[in-house]
Amino acid sequence: MTREKIYLFDTTLRDGQQTPGIDFSVEDKISIATMLDEFGLDYVEGGYPGANPTDTAFFDEKRTQSASFVAFGMTKRAGVSTSNDPGLATLLQAKADAICFVAKSWDYHVKVALGCTNEENLESIAESVKAAVGAGKEALVDCEHFFDGYKANPTYALACAKTAYEAGARWVVLCDTNGGTQPPEVRAIVEAVIAEGVPGHCLGIHAHNDTGQAVANSLAAVEAGVRQIQGTLNGIGERCGNANLITLIPTLALKRTYSERFETTIDGERLLGLTRLSHAFDELLNRSPDHQAPYVGASAFATKAGIHASALLKDPRTYEHVPPETVGNFRKVMVSDQGGKSNFINALKRRGIEVGKDDPRLDRLIQIVKEREATGYAYEGADASFELLARRTLGTIPDFFAVDGFRVMVERRFDSHGRVKTVSEAVVRMIIDGQTIMSVAEGDGPVNALDLALRKDFGKYQHEIDDLELADFKVRILNGGTGAVTRVLIESTDSDGVRWWTVGVSENIIDASFQALMDSVIYKLMKNRHMAGRIAAE
Repeated sequence: MTREKIYLFDTTLRDGQQTPGIDFSVEDKISIATMLDEFGLDYVEGGYPGANPTDTAFFDEKRTQSASFVAFGMTKRAGVSTSNDPGLATLLQAKADAICFVAKSWDYHVKVALGCTNEENLESIAESVKAAVGAGKEALVDCEHFFDGYKANPTYALACAKTAYEAGARWVVLCDTNGGTQPPEVRAIVEAVIAEGVPGHCLGIHAHNDTGQAVANSLAAVEAGVRQIQGTLNGIGERCGNANLITLIPTLALKRTYSERFETTIDGERLLGLTRLSHAFDELLNRSPDHQAPYVGASAFATKAGIHASALLKDPRTYEHVPPETVGNFRKVMVSDQGGKSNFINALKRRGIEVGKDDPRLDRLIQIVKEREATGYAYEGADASFELLARRTLGTIPDFFAVDGFRVMVERRFDSHGRVKTVSEAVVRMIIDGQTIMSVAEGDGPVNALDLALRKDFGKYQHEIDDLELADFKVRILNGGTGAVTRVLIESTDSDGVRWWTVGVSENIIDASFQALMDSVIYKLMKNRHMAGRIAAE
């Protein structure tokens, strides 16, 4: 049976840039466009040339090799000819293969936002599409607020879609701009559009995630007949985000209900790079990947409960909906006080540590983990610390260095202008090869000062930790009061792009932080010598 193609349209660089706290530079956009192009997306929407200097500069050149490079912008203004509209002229001159026009399809917005008549809006849609096609560009029309517009005035919303199609638009994209439409509504409305004469092979879906259903709405639209899906990497976008292509792509590829009927440009080989793409994008945004992200999260194929782990070891299909390696991820049986021996044996084996079921050292390790977790440690979220604990208990870790002691001081004082100033200073004494090294550093806070002092002078190991960075620092108070027990979780990364997590627990937040910092550095030294297991460093 011949499968129909689903076209994948990425709007990370345009709609994704609406995410609070995200502002791409031209260099960022070039990097991301290259990532998307190499991964195999059909369309890469680069932004809005003419709207800001960054996007204007980005469209000075074509930024993709295989994907269609798309410029985004408004339809022409009402009452102005296409030849006299400067915004349209900028779009036509951009080094883009296609132009995606945003058009109002809700008559309420036409009146309030555009201030023109419904007929003038239809004319703007038609003339803009014709101008793009006449300039040799592929034309797309985003029918903004289409689903809300359809529910308010179906006749006019349909007229907007039909006008775009009849004028020559390759794609008429139905947008759930407010993100409140439900999957059954999406399906019914798409079917109505097709029944009115706009064929499904020319229809797209642009869903927002305000009810957490952008992926579901996109799939409902596909079921109803659309053949283009718009979305973003990791679901970024304004408010609650857009449809997540990182979730949609493997669902289309790996779930038989879709894969038997549809195909995309992302074949099995490209799909192997999905997790890497998702994490690389988060790295570029300088944020930690979502551990519970479908398919690509560190916990997506993680099992904690002992009964689940036991079944998983016998047959992975018992608790996995797809093989993790198909998306470049991997299976992870977590260790905790809820886990039995099978969890521990498997976790150790994956780290290259062989231990028999009757080995007394295994019983000792399980006892230590259970005792420590009872006091507040959480090794399921700190794999690197677990591996170091296991190697100390079952094997050996080289004596890289010893910490003779540390001191942290926090001083609150007034500067010469009478303003309050807080200064943190840390002193760390280490012994490396019998030589005592003392390092002093000031930091933004006591933990930052301690981290800087610890890594300021590592003797012969200094060059090995130059690329070590702390990516995240989390503190949790485990019980109330000023004498509360504190858990510190640190996420570290290095120039290889590898991430690992370490934990420390103490009634003293500085001591807890130091434990986690120490484990992070030791793990880095182990990793450099290929003495640390792969699973902790993902």
